Order: sequence, then structure tokens, then C-alpha cells
Amino acid sequence: MSARISDLQKQRAGYQPKLPPALRSGKIKVELGAATEPATDREAIRKEFPNTYGQPLARIVHGEGLESTPLKVGVVLSGGQAPGGHNVIAGFFDALKAANSESRLFGFLKGPKGVIKGRYKDLTAEVIDRYRNTGGFDMIMSGRDKIESTEHLAACKSNFNDMDLDGLVVIGGDDSNTNAAVLAEYLKAQRSKTVVVGVPKTIDGDMKNDQIEVSFGFDTACKTYSELIGNICRDATSAVKYWHFIRLMGRAASHVALECALQTQPNITLISEEIQAKGTTLEGVVDQIVDVIVKRSEAGRNYGILVVPEGLPEFISDIKTLIDHLSAILGREEKYIHSLPSHEDRFQHVTSQDQMDDHSARVYGSLPQDIQEVLLRRDEHGNVPLSQVKTEDLLIDLVSDKLGSLEAHGKKVKFSPLGHFFGYEGRCAMPSNFDADYCYSLGHAAAQFVRARLTGYTVNIQNLTRPSDQWIAGGTPVTMMLNKEVRKGEETLVIKKALVDLDGEPFKRFAANRDNWALNDEYVFPGPVQYFGPSEICDAPTITLALEKGA
Repeated sequence: MSARISDLQKQRAGYQPKLPPALRSGKIKVELGAATEPATDREAIRKEFPNTYGQPLARIVHGEGLESTPLKVGVVLSGGQAPGGHNVIAGFFDALKAANSESRLFGFLKGPKGVIKGRYKDLTAEVIDRYRNTGGFDMIMSGRDKIESTEHLAACKSNFNDMDLDGLVVIGGDDSNTNAAVLAEYLKAQRSKTVVVGVPKTIDGDMKNDQIEVSFGFDTACKTYSELIGNICRDATSAVKYWHFIRLMGRAASHVALECALQTQPNITLISEEIQAKGTTLEGVVDQIVDVIVKRSEAGRNYGILVVPEGLPEFISDIKTLIDHLSAILGREEKYIHSLPSHEDRFQHVTSQDQMDDHSARVYGSLPQDIQEVLLRRDEHGNVPLSQVKTEDLLIDLVSDKLGSLEAHGKKVKFSPLGHFFGYEGRCAMPSNFDADYCYSLGHAAAQFVRARLTGYTVNIQNLTRPSDQWIAGGTPVTMMLNKEVRKGEETLVIKKALVDLDGEPFKRFAANRDNWALNDEYVFPGPVQYFGPSEICDAPTITLALEKGA
């Protein structure tokens, strides 16, 4: 870490995150409730997790119960970065030391691969203090490897034995917490003393359910993106000549796009889940956008803001059908297709009548050539790499073509588009007060679960729209959150992703206002994340969370 730090970071280093009452107590115990069951696929889950299936919900309360023996514990950051990760580690460290000053914390380096390879460093107070209330995962770095093969599991157990490790805390999203449950099950079957506890992280906001109100990092990332979108909204009404197409992170769900829409009120926001539910085609999506552009042009407004989640193409009905066709073709003839001398030859081959139906051929033909080429590749898992499609550029090209056809029929509309992608700008931002407090509390809670020798749990903090004095800390057995999903072409057990609920209050608020936002300049300018000042500004949760909880 750089020795030079900003004045803001100096001030943030002195910020003391807030904790729920039970975690501030010197005497802590974990109360266990009734046994739990997953909502679906119970027999499959029971079969794969016989040693950790059906564990009870747990709640942290004031009282006698937990021993204060010294512990050796590891922590690992898994997957993409999210604001607040360092505070999880700091909260965990502080809680361990408060229980017994002889406890030690080890940080596994560069994600799960560090756990498999046994690469770690001692996390001392000197190390931890440099990273309090900072963004990023650079304290120990992260990675996207998975602990899932028998060899990986055995290697982890061997490393834990060598380290005499009492517990491991896995900070990650739905896949990472599922992997943590797999490791917990294996270690328990092997009679290892090492327990495994997960912490819910992802800026995408799709790791949430009745137990987990929000994943950490979502708050800060959405506020960071909303500042940027608000700035562009202001620029649009100043220059009055550009249409800005803004792609935001969120491949599997549109929570980020929806929250940013609620914060900034752009003219058009595409919600993937709605488009899928309605069966809207690619042409239908383009027509919706063109309709707003034309109406604004008729009102003298040849500018505007469109927000789109990066995963949109996977939710469009005829794109999904096209991908299925292309996947089948590539599965049969990938080598031959790429031996053809030109793109035209490849195009003619895959769109021939014996390869795909006429509609899919027309959809494929409507796409820009660079995207056609992307869709003729496969990633390391054998899937078409749809994530490489720049959705904002695709929409700009198709909208431009549609407006060009209107002009040929006498309808001239001025359209000067600019594309943007906001992704990495939000993943390592300095955490908001909400995320700083929330993550510190999650770290404290994880320490209590390790002390209580509970394994296969993901910790949670509830009542998050209320002051921290009313927050409740606890944990959910991962087996309760599992379901069957198709991943990499195979059915597997994973924590269910939470998509945007079209009957939920956040979407209903958006849907009730979007027609007005489309035609008028109702932009809101949130400004940067605020760390100092009135609590209603500095500590406020996202609009999404407030609406979901009726706050």
C-alpha cells in the first residue's frame, strides 16, 4: 500500500464503525432456533450435504456462552471486489482480539488459490490499521478460483492441519458462499476442527433473501455510479446535443441499474427481468428506445440518458434463441467454421437454412459485424462469451439503423450518441458509512460464529434500515439457501440468485414514474458519497433497501 495517503483517508482512518448492541457486549452467546429446510430440491441437497443439512438459524445475543480461548483463524477474499471488504476483516480481527488477545488472524493471498496453495500472511494490528474504512481488496487481494475438486479440498484440509486452524472466513458472493458450504461439509465429514463461515458480498445486489437483506458493497457502488450518472445528466442538459447510453454492472440481475434509476431518474432504464418476463425481442427493445428518442426530439430535446445492465442480451428472447442455435452449431463444427477464410463465409455458413431458422438468421444478420464475430467464439467453459458484448454499443448501432430507416421515410431525428461503461469505478470505492458499519458488523458476527464452532453458515445483519442500535446479528445455514441451477451446462446446487422482483416496491416505484422521466428532464443529481454531516445523508441505505423494508 502506498505510504502517501489522502487527507480524506486520514480522516476516515479515525472513523469508528457502528455495531449492533449484541456485538458491543462483552458477554456474547449464539442462540440456535429450529432446524431449517431449503425451499426446493431437499433430497438432492440432503444427499450432497449430509453433515450440514438442516442446521438451525442462529442469532447473536447478549449473555454468557462463548469461550474465550485463543484461536487461529484464516480469512480469504473471493471473487470481484466490493467496497467494505477491508472493514469485514477489521471487524473480524477486532472481535477475535477482544475475546482473547492471543488469537491470530491469517489472510490467504489472492483468493481461494491462496487457500489451496497455503499462501498467507499474518494479519497484525499494524497491517489491519492501514486499511480501516478503505476501499478495495488490496490488503490480501482476491481471485476467482474455486475450491471444489477432491484434490483442492484435500489440499485445504492439509494446510489447515499444518496451520492448526480453528476457522476460515470466506468473503464472497453466492458462488463463493456455496463453495464455502462445500468446504464446510467436507471438513466436517473428515472430522477436521476447522469451521467455515461465509460473508455475503457482491455489488450486483443479487445475494439477498429473507435472511440476508443486502450484500455488502451494493450501497457504495450504486451511490458511486449514481454520482457519475447525475454528472452526465447535468452535462446532457448543458450541451443539449448528446444521447448517453450507459452500461452498468449486473449480468445476472438488474438491481444496480434499478437503484441508479431511482437515484437519478434517467430517461430510459432497461430492466432485464421485465424484458424477459414480457418476452420482448431485440427489435422490440430498439423500438421502445427509438419511440422515446423521437418523442423527445419532437419536443426539441435531442439529448437524453439511457441506462442498461450489462447482462441484458441474455434476457432478450430471440437473442437467447440465437445463442442456443450458435452453441449447437459451434458444438458440431467449431473447427470448420474458424477454418473458413472470411467473416462473410462464416456468416453464410451459420445462417444457412439447415443450421438455424429464418428469424434467428435475421437477428444474427441485424447485429454489427464485431458482435457477430464475438458470438462465434466460446469461452473456456464452452459457452458463447456474451459478456464480451458491449451492450451500449450494440444498442447505439441498432438504434442508429432504425432512425436511419425513419429518415429514409421522411422522419428526420437528430441523434448523436455516446457510450459509457461504469463498472470498475464502483468496485473499490471508499465505502459509504452504511457499508463501513455493515461490513464491520459482519466481521464481528463472523468471529462469534467461529468462536461458537458453527460451520456452513453465512452471517447476516438485519433491520438495516433502522439505526444500528436496532440491528440484529445472526446467521443462516447455507443449505437452507441452496437450489438447483444449470451452470456450465450442468445442474448444480448453488445459492439462489435474487433477481429484480417485478412485484416488489422498488420496481413498482420505478414503473410508476418512468413515463414522466422519459419525456421530461426530471434528473436528480446525487453528488458524491458523503461521509460527514447529517445522518439522513451520510448513513442512509439505498432507495431499494428502504422501499423493500417499507422504511
